[in-house]
Amino acid sequence: MTEVLQDILVAPPGYRSREVGLFVAQMDEQSQRLTDDLAGLTPEEAAWQPAPGMNTIGMLLAHIAIVEVFWVQIGLAQEPERIEGVLGIGVDDDGIPQPAGGSPPATLAARDLSFFRDLLERARAHTKQKTAGLPDEDLDIVVRRRRRSGLEEEFNKRWVLYHMLEHEAGHYGQINLLRHLYKARIGGG
Repeated sequence: MTEVLQDILVAPPGYRSREVGLFVAQMDEQSQRLTDDLAGLTPEEAAWQPAPGMNTIGMLLAHIAIVEVFWVQIGLAQEPERIEGVLGIGVDDDGIPQPAGGSPPATLAARDLSFFRDLLERARAHTKQKTAGLPDEDLDIVVRRRRRSGLEEEFNKRWVLYHMLEHEAGHYGQINLLRHLYKARIGGG
């Protein structure tokens, strides 16, 4: 008998919009792959910084969770930003962006993989709760906001779902690179 590896993505039940459900299923698939690749991550590895001013794996994991909650709140639900109420850490507690020569934030020191998984799971539960009732027609709604820098931006709600997916995927690549660098420099292979 031949073994067959299956990668099948289906829209999960419980979403008013099939398109929203498919975005969430894609984000879940991406998160599962990231979590699987983090097996064995130690607190030392999560906090390892290749050089001052560079991100750590822990910083990137916290950042992924913070950004997901941020975009759901300001982009999809159009609510005030309340990251700490969802995650227990604030919007700036990931330490990103790092100042030149900076060190990782104390809020993430000595944190183990379960801490970061919990952040990611809380962020995703929040996403699911806030998107379950989102109808297809709302995906075309254009949202306008002013960034902290003063720059005004416009985006539609469909872009927010896309951005959350591509944001996690981009940082997933960085995290894998950091794991390889850590093992090469620390002597694990």
